[in-house]
Amino acid sequence: MTRRQFLRALAAAGAAAALPLRAAEAPRPNIVLVLADDLGFSDIGCYGGEIPTPNLDALAAGGLRLSHFRNAARCCPARASLLTGQWPHQTGIGHMASNARWSAQYFINGWYAGDLRPETRTLAEALRAAGYATCAIGKWHVTRHTDPSAPDFTKANWPCHRGFDRFYGKLQGADSYFRTESLVRDDAFIPGGKAADPTYYFTRACADEAVAYLRARPKDRPCFLYFAPTAPHLPLQAPEAAIARQKGRYDAGYEAIAAARLEKQKRLGLIPQETPLPPLPAWAKVRRKPFEARCMEVYAAQVAELDAAVGRIVDALRAEGILDDTLILFLSDNGACAEATARNPPPPMPGGPETRCGYGKAWAAVSNTPFREYKHWVHEGGIATPFIAHWPAVIKPTAEWCRAPAHLVDVMATLPDLTGRPFPEDFPPPGGVSLLPLFQGRPLSERAHPLLFEHEGNRALIEGDWKLVAKGPKGKWELYNLATDRNELRDLAAEQPDRVRRMAARWRAEAERTHILPSPFLR
Repeated sequence: MTRRQFLRALAAAGAAAALPLRAAEAPRPNIVLVLADDLGFSDIGCYGGEIPTPNLDALAAGGLRLSHFRNAARCCPARASLLTGQWPHQTGIGHMASNARWSAQYFINGWYAGDLRPETRTLAEALRAAGYATCAIGKWHVTRHTDPSAPDFTKANWPCHRGFDRFYGKLQGADSYFRTESLVRDDAFIPGGKAADPTYYFTRACADEAVAYLRARPKDRPCFLYFAPTAPHLPLQAPEAAIARQKGRYDAGYEAIAAARLEKQKRLGLIPQETPLPPLPAWAKVRRKPFEARCMEVYAAQVAELDAAVGRIVDALRAEGILDDTLILFLSDNGACAEATARNPPPPMPGGPETRCGYGKAWAAVSNTPFREYKHWVHEGGIATPFIAHWPAVIKPTAEWCRAPAHLVDVMATLPDLTGRPFPEDFPPPGGVSLLPLFQGRPLSERAHPLLFEHEGNRALIEGDWKLVAKGPKGKWELYNLATDRNELRDLAAEQPDRVRRMAARWRAEAERTHILPSPFLR
């Protein structure tokens, strides 16, 4: 072999080593996608929380944790984006899974119709085309057609018409965990729901269904399980024994719990040592401390129940002998929810089937430590999510944080690399980039478009370390350097007006491209 031939062969070998893993080189993995509902950035143990989450912590210890993964700030648009790989407004769910509020000018073209547009394609449709068995369990919430008596009712966007072989759960948003009456199995409502069953609890029922599916799945092909129970979305409801295990954990109040989370995040290396804690309401001024502490105890019980459900899924995968060849992804659809019922007159203590309240703004701020704002808004408290990837056959465990900025749209973009199959020709190209390089310890590909956000007039654009963000339709643009101020406490807009103007123009161009504009919020 000549020197030139040797160098060419060496270059070819290096290029081959840099290629992403594909199905031609390794078996197609099973995929389990776990979507939490209204979970705060710091709630689980491996992201700083005190809530016992041993199963999620174990997945993180054996896999990969992302520190800069973002969602779409609210249940419906986030689920639509995750399921399709498109930016939320492109899916037809520019706001929520309903169009009742908007005049024809906004939903006649489908961008705010509250229903998946017919040209979109889902993760399940892509994977079924690649030979996967598919199952969805939990909350769907990407169609407005949930009432069979409605004159325009259609099942076109029900799960089993959107790529899933099997479905168990609810089509709409959250309701009682104990008295769920609008359950669907596959393509039909379950008569009577579970209202009369005193042992029923939705998170546990979803875990039962997931385990049963994994045991009975077709053994001749890989499977995709989309597991999306409503936990820990309000109302604050959990089995009493689960609440009892959290007793006393929150008696110290908001500031103490948030400060402990912040210190743990610093020890874990998740956030810089100099990160301050945003201000919180004074616990000393709270009148009904037992009630407020109980709210967080119930919420923690709901998170712990979610963790236990994940543990049961992992145990089932291990028992079936397929854990090593399964990619498990865990994330949340948005940040913690600040919604709560009025505290006056005093409502009953939360926890049981009669509960209708949430845990309120102060505990939501604790859940989002160290970030500002909440679900609905697109400051980091609304869009930052924990993201865990576990795949023993490919992902090497690491204590280091992966700090690459990633988004919901990237999950769909990863599928061709996982399956070795390109998308069918009628699939629109996803808006993101493949995450497989991160799973292999390599950098992400360069993005064609910046990370873009809008919900109810709250809007943001992220380019590198810079974030432009505004609160509400009339809110002024704020500018933050995320490398030094990710909790968005030092607004640099007045100091860098040229950057603000340039990024604002980029946001508008991207908003027009992705059909945010015209908008019922931004007139």
